[in-house]
Amino acid sequence: MRTVVLYGREGCCLCEQARELLLRARARHPFELCERDIEQDEALHRAYLERIPVVTLDGVPAFELFVDEQELERLLGEPGGPRSSGPTQPGPAPAGPAPSPQAPRQ
Repeated sequence: MRTVVLYGREGCCLCEQARELLLRARARHPFELCERDIEQDEALHRAYLERIPVVTLDGVPAFELFVDEQELERLLGEPGGPRSSGPTQPGPAPAGPAPSPQAPRQ
């Protein structure tokens, strides 16, 4: 059975939203849900304070700050588990201006 861990803390509204979403997803894709309160562990508090909620799937970081329900469903439906490329967040903007298209040669 897959294992999903939700890292959060009491009073975090984003954590509550993530929990509700995870519970809905668990009705369609059974998994073990573990919740870790970062306030109870100094190392977790330092690591996750400004990133919660953080969700891991089978030990692999999957989401932080918010949980994308469609992506979660996709990951839970994959037989091989989540990809290991890290949390699903928009990447940084490319450095410098975008290359301009070249004019066609005549």
